[in-house]
Amino acid sequence: MVGPGLYTDIGKKARDLLYKDYQSDQKFTVTTYSPTGVAITSSGTKKGELFLADVNTQLKNKNVTTDIKVDTDSNLSTTVTVDQPAPGLKAIFSFKVPDQRSGKVELQYLHDYAGISTSVGLTANPIVNFSGVIGTNQLALGTDLSFDTKTGNLTKCNAGVSFSNADLIAALTLNDKGDILSASYYHNVNPLANTAVGAEVTHRFPTNENTITLGTQHALDPLTTLKARVNNFGKASALIQHEWRPKSFVTISGEVDTKAIEKTAKIGLALALKP
Repeated sequence: MVGPGLYTDIGKKARDLLYKDYQSDQKFTVTTYSPTGVAITSSGTKKGELFLADVNTQLKNKNVTTDIKVDTDSNLSTTVTVDQPAPGLKAIFSFKVPDQRSGKVELQYLHDYAGISTSVGLTANPIVNFSGVIGTNQLALGTDLSFDTKTGNLTKCNAGVSFSNADLIAALTLNDKGDILSASYYHNVNPLANTAVGAEVTHRFPTNENTITLGTQHALDPLTTLKARVNNFGKASALIQHEWRPKSFVTISGEVDTKAIEKTAKIGLALALKP
């Protein structure tokens, strides 16, 4: 279905270009499949001296997908997704044990000229979230709201607009109840070489602070992608990602502070293995 998508899609292309896959930790992910088709994904992340791990099991039965995750803190997270119970509709039920307030039901609806997502917490005084987008795949206007029924306060109030054409996407968002204004830009320069450039400018009204981030990506070959970014605070990052077998990636990323070059550079490694 062609349409404006959900509110989370506003500015997503630029965010993925500028921030996705960059990291300063060591992360390893291995996915295996049982003879019955159950996917089991084990991941571990080393952050300094701390090691975090989790195991995720995914079961699919027709249009129902169940994800069960257990982490090193003994938290059990479960998400059940029902895809297309009605045309354009998706239902998501999630909860975490032992957090009794984590239960949530979410409904998503996609139409040619609208995208709606609403969620309700499964508590006596739930937080209700609503986001909606109207428009087309070229021009979209949306809002994202959260309301706390216990206090009667509006806890989140965001708005955004997006403009797209064949090779350019521009977005403008107003977040944190009007405290943060962000403008982003994504330009697909050469689709054959997966070459793109992007930028994001963020202004924080309470501190009058501006953050400017510029980034680019380019495919060295069909299996290898190079990305780089820099911001106005002097932080420069780069990564190289190689698909060494189908759906299996190794990513090496690094970050340096150009204003304090004597500091040690941050190096990250991510390895994802799928059969």
